[in-house]
Amino acid sequence: MKPIATMLSVVAVLFAALTLTAPLAAQVSPQKTHQTHYIVIDLGTLGGSFALAGGLNDWGSVTGFSYLTDDAAVHGFFWRNGVMTEILTLGGPDSEVDFPSNDWNQVVGHSDTSTPDPLGEDYCGFGTGLTCVPFLWQKGVMTPLSLLGGNNGAAYEINNWGVIVGEAENSTQDPECTPPQLLQPQPVWWYNGKVHQLPILSEDTAGAAVVINDLGQIAGVSGTCPDPFVHAVFWQNGRAIDMGNLGGTTGNYTADINNRGQVVGESDVSQDVTAHGFVWDKHSGMKDLGTMPGDYSSSGDGINNLGQIVGGSCDADGNCRAVLWQNGAITDLNTLIPPDSNLYLLEATGTINDLGEIAGEAYDISSGEIHPFLLIPCGWGHTPGCQNSQAAGMTNGVTHESRKVVRPEKIRQQMLHSRGRKSLYPSLRSQLP
Repeated sequence: MKPIATMLSVVAVLFAALTLTAPLAAQVSPQKTHQTHYIVIDLGTLGGSFALAGGLNDWGSVTGFSYLTDDAAVHGFFWRNGVMTEILTLGGPDSEVDFPSNDWNQVVGHSDTSTPDPLGEDYCGFGTGLTCVPFLWQKGVMTPLSLLGGNNGAAYEINNWGVIVGEAENSTQDPECTPPQLLQPQPVWWYNGKVHQLPILSEDTAGAAVVINDLGQIAGVSGTCPDPFVHAVFWQNGRAIDMGNLGGTTGNYTADINNRGQVVGESDVSQDVTAHGFVWDKHSGMKDLGTMPGDYSSSGDGINNLGQIVGGSCDADGNCRAVLWQNGAITDLNTLIPPDSNLYLLEATGTINDLGEIAGEAYDISSGEIHPFLLIPCGWGHTPGCQNSQAAGMTNGVTHESRKVVRPEKIRQQMLHSRGRKSLYPSLRSQLP
C-alpha cells in the first residue's frame, strides 16, 4: 500500500479546502450549479443499435462501449469534441469500458483475448469463452494489466494519479462458484504496472474494487462467488469498511466516489423487493435517495465534488428515466431539455462532472436505438443552443417528460441488463436483474 499512502500525504493538502468547504448535496444552490436547462448531444454509436456512456471526466471526454455493425461485437469507445474513437481489443472480438477516464484521458477496461479459457469460463460475458484481461488505453495504445494468478480480470476506473482499480481472479477454485465463474475474483489496484490485492470483509470470499478518487479512497463490493453484491465496501489506508445497506440482505453496488469521500450506488431495501439509489459517507452513513413519484426503483450513478447526484428512476416494468438529485429534490432530466429532442433520457450512467455536464444513455425515438448522450448546462457563458433550449423548456404546455415513450421489449431488456451495475463481475452479467 506504499504508493497510495505516499499519494495520500501529497494530495491531502491539495484537497483540504475542497473537503472542508464543499457543500452537501442538499445544500447545493441553483445559483452555484446554474442548472436550469440543458442542450443535449447525441454521441451516436460505433455502427450498432446500442451504446452506453459509462463515464465523463472534467474535460468533457466520454467513455463507454458500443455494439458494432450488425451488433455482432462490442468495443469500448472514447468520445471527445464530437469524435468517437474506437478502442480495439487484445486479440479477441470484444472490449468494454464502463467508467470514466481520468483527466489525462487515460482509459481502462477489459477485453477478451484470442486464448480460450482453460477452465471454460466466460469471464467477460461476451459469450466467446476466451480469457478476459484488464487493460490501460491511452492515445490508441492498449497495455494489458497483470493478474493475481488466475486467468481473468477487469479494470474499472483510473484516478488522476494513475492508480487503477478493478478485480482479478486468484488461483483458488471455489466450490461455491458456479459456471461460468470458477475461480475467486478479488478486489485489486494497479500502480506502475504492478497488481496489489485489497482485503475483503472477514465473512466474504470474493470482491471487486469499482471506483477510486484522487485521495486514494476506493469503493466496491464483496460477497461470495455466486453473490458478489452482498456488501458495499469502502477502502481507506488498506482497511475495508462495511458501508451498510438500505435494509436488504444483498443487492449492494457502488457506482461513483467524489474527492470528499461521498459514494453513490444502489442497495436493496427491506425484504429485497427492489433497490434504491444511495449516497454514503463515513460520518452520515448510507442515505436513501428515493425515486421519482410513482416509481419502483432507482440507482445513484454519479456524484461530483459539489454533491450533485445523477442516476435513474424506474417503474415496476423497468421503464427508466434519467434523474438529478440536488437541493433535497429529485428532477426528471427530460424536463430540462428541449421537448422536440429525438432523445428520451433513460439513465445518467456516465456520471456528472464539476461543470455540471452529464452523460448517460438515451432512447432514440426516431431509430428505436439506445445512444449515449452528453448534456451541457446552460448558464456557463454563451453555449450555442442554450437560448433555444431554455425557450423550449415548455411548448404548448407539453414537456418532454409527458411524451409517453413506449420502448420495444428488446430495448427494455438491454436497459435492465446495463442499468446501474454496468458490467461489474462481467461473467455474472447475464444473471443480473
